[in-house]
Amino acid sequence: MSDEITREFSTVGVIGLGTMGAGIAEVFARNGFTVIGVEQNEAGVQRGREHLEHSTGRAVKREKMTTEQQAELLGRITLTTEMADLAVADLVVEAVVESLEVKKSIFRALDDIVRPDAVLATNTSSLSVTEISTANAKPGRVVGVHFFNPAPVQNLVEIIRTVVTEPDVLADVQGLLRSLGKNPVVCGDKAGFIANTLLFGYLNHAVAMYEGKYASREDIDAAMRFGCGYPMGPLALLDLIGLDTAYEILDTMYKQGRDRLHAPAPILKQYVTAGLLGRKSGRGFYTYEAPDSPIVVADAQTPSADDKPQLRHDIKLVGVVGTGTMASGIVEVFAKAGYDVLFTGRGQDKVDGVVATITKNFDKQIQRGRATEEQKSEVLGRVRGTTSLDDLKDVDLVVEAIAEDLAVKTTLFENLDEICKPGAILATTTSSLPIISMAKVTKRPQDVIGMHFFNPAAIMKLVEVVSTVATDEAVTETVLALCERVGKVAVKCGDRSGFIVNALLFPYLNDAVKMLEAHYATADDIDTAMKQGCALPMGPFELLDVVGNDVSLAIQRELYLEFREPGFSPAPLLEHLVTAGYLGRKTGRGFRDYSAR
Repeated sequence: MSDEITREFSTVGVIGLGTMGAGIAEVFARNGFTVIGVEQNEAGVQRGREHLEHSTGRAVKREKMTTEQQAELLGRITLTTEMADLAVADLVVEAVVESLEVKKSIFRALDDIVRPDAVLATNTSSLSVTEISTANAKPGRVVGVHFFNPAPVQNLVEIIRTVVTEPDVLADVQGLLRSLGKNPVVCGDKAGFIANTLLFGYLNHAVAMYEGKYASREDIDAAMRFGCGYPMGPLALLDLIGLDTAYEILDTMYKQGRDRLHAPAPILKQYVTAGLLGRKSGRGFYTYEAPDSPIVVADAQTPSADDKPQLRHDIKLVGVVGTGTMASGIVEVFAKAGYDVLFTGRGQDKVDGVVATITKNFDKQIQRGRATEEQKSEVLGRVRGTTSLDDLKDVDLVVEAIAEDLAVKTTLFENLDEICKPGAILATTTSSLPIISMAKVTKRPQDVIGMHFFNPAAIMKLVEVVSTVATDEAVTETVLALCERVGKVAVKCGDRSGFIVNALLFPYLNDAVKMLEAHYATADDIDTAMKQGCALPMGPFELLDVVGNDVSLAIQRELYLEFREPGFSPAPLLEHLVTAGYLGRKTGRGFRDYSAR
């Protein structure tokens, strides 16, 4: 797409001056455009004026603009109740309620008002732009421009092209939005567009997980914040968006695409019917201090301080099996927290490698002034390596961190069962294999548990503590308390494929691949939409290339086999890339080519 703008835009009309419409009007006025804002009645005009004064007033208070600049900006905006005043507009953006009939009546009325070459845009977030455009005699000049809230701050704008949108209209709108300092991404006309389609599938899945009592709301939210670096957990985010809004978006997406993953989780409808809409009503998945307050207060579901996990088993000596990156990180975590650690490797060179890795990490921290030589020697003094599994006979807890291969792991658990003393806890760091399969080969399934650390273990805060149907409650409680002692955030869940994080993360990544495969949007635009529209640390394709497409495919296959959910079937494009050996950064090519960089 060229950035050449073939038509001149100087006057912009905005219909609807709610939070979003007023924000859009402010964006154009900030950039020197003349803006005509239209509302139904004087009360609406007054509300719009207050929105604008309040928003620009905040900018003055934060010293982002002077009072002169504020006056100048507001001077460029004319507010009216007459649609006829839009006759001089080069572009009209509609930002009224999400009602197809209301929007169509506006586009019908604009036919007799605006010039034939004026561009018409709708800010709908979920309705069909094509259907809205049919109300106008010239549907080719209609395009979707979906701004994100708050419009003056958020840089992402989704441009929705219909099958009849004229190419020059699309190119001109793209160029115009870039000139405003926005990042426009282009996509086809499908409910949810890019960001909402990918975001709401993930949010809905989190609701289903909570509804099924698989994990608590606190644990689901903590898992995604600390495991993926997301700014908010999914349930807290739904409370912020509004459960009624979320229900409407999911319902619209489901009716259009018939994808079961978009069928709103039943509990959403119950909450909405009961008036529990999230922050705006003071209660949703969480309870808030007051309506519209961001402050969460305790309610019947909040874990009490009395329920804080305790160490029910005495843990003094910790064993770690493995010498890879994950194993080295786990050894470091326990040793830094004051535990004596005995780890085993297949050869002396591997054993020495772990000590070398921990030493190197410490030297880096010492250089940065985050650790001292004394701390280094103290921690290394607690660490001992061995090449014999039999040496683990006295450990109180052993953590296995070897290859993700069930046959290899079950053999190890048979050995550990014979070697370790009675009452010792046997933990696995598996991220995708069934823990019960390892537990059942031992004579102590009640002492077997999952401790899924995230890579790099020394830095990442999250540990998923995974109990099987056979795990003793005292063992679960001990491991949860132990995680806290070593400075980790522990979340509790059951033994099913993907646990919390991978079960929510990988279907979202798979959906992004399917979106790319359907030529709905480019990989760059999808990544931009998720980073800027949803404040995620990485876009889905960046993340897939870092994780490795082979690893992602293996996890997605496990999830599909476990849940038998048609929407979880791995995207064919992902399978093709793996077959071709395009695994991501590690091979120099994945969704992007890294070889020339």
